[in-house]
Amino acid sequence: MAILTAHGLRSEVRTLAESTSTAAEAAAALDCEVGAIAASLVFLADDSPIIVLTSGSHQVDTDLLAAQVGATSVTRATADRVRQETGQPIGGVAPVGQSSALPIYIDVELKKHGELWATAGTPHSVFEIAYDDLRSLTGAIEVTVEEHEA
Repeated sequence: MAILTAHGLRSEVRTLAESTSTAAEAAAALDCEVGAIAASLVFLADDSPIIVLTSGSHQVDTDLLAAQVGATSVTRATADRVRQETGQPIGGVAPVGQSSALPIYIDVELKKHGELWATAGTPHSVFEIAYDDLRSLTGAIEVTVEEHEA
């Protein structure tokens, strides 16, 4: 991805024979923890599209997310809406390179992992990136997407 190079990042896109369209598939193909998969999910916050970069080990609590992004409700976008808003297929949305500029939020849980793996625009391609680099590259706002037991 030229975007990575333009930002001084040395990560290379890897194309895998196995699908990476789910976090579990990506983790198995990369032999890493599911939590180190930075899934790019498209949601609708009061019908406006947003991208949430979340740990593959999390389920996004849409009520919790709505409160943090200032929306009345947050719902998952359909596959057609994902393609319309990003130009990329569901299961292959990259954190950068969408066809339109969308607000991006990042799950703070991803900080717990040294290196992350993010999708690179197809369900078979990924790239490695550190949390701080991903946040800087995308301009993402930190959020908590899942409540933790105290």
